[in-house]
Amino acid sequence: MWTVAILTSSDQGAMGLRADESGALLQESLAGFGEVRDRRILPDEEEQLAAQMREWVEQGMDLIVTTGGTGLGPRDVTPEATRRVITREIPGIAEAMRQESLKHTQMGMLSRAVAGQSGQTLVINMPGSPKAVRELLPVIRPILDHALRLIHGQTQHEK
Repeated sequence: MWTVAILTSSDQGAMGLRADESGALLQESLAGFGEVRDRRILPDEEEQLAAQMREWVEQGMDLIVTTGGTGLGPRDVTPEATRRVITREIPGIAEAMRQESLKHTQMGMLSRAVAGQSGQTLVINMPGSPKAVRELLPVIRPILDHALRLIHGQTQHEK
């Protein structure tokens, strides 16, 4: 079973002024995929977000999913924080989510979400809206196990 951490980027959530619906939805949705070992809500502060992701990478988390902070607002810094942590970007994951998002709203093209690898950890940015999480998680869920197996060096092909 894979280990999972969920990071919500939200100033209001970190102050307790807004419920973390997207983080809760991710935790519930990923429970069958792996063990959600940690879930945090941090303010939209690039260094704090990056530091938390680095800590989880060092702890050996297999999957980190972030929610929030991927738009165009002045405090939306999750992609920048993620790029400070990952060593290899995996653009196809974010591209697939944007493609699916465009089926639901033209605003999907404004997403700056990224995905990548840091050591043996897969990091994926998701939007902060529960509606968007419900729409986009099914797009990436089918490839997560295979991606993590590859990251962990299990590259044997079936015969």
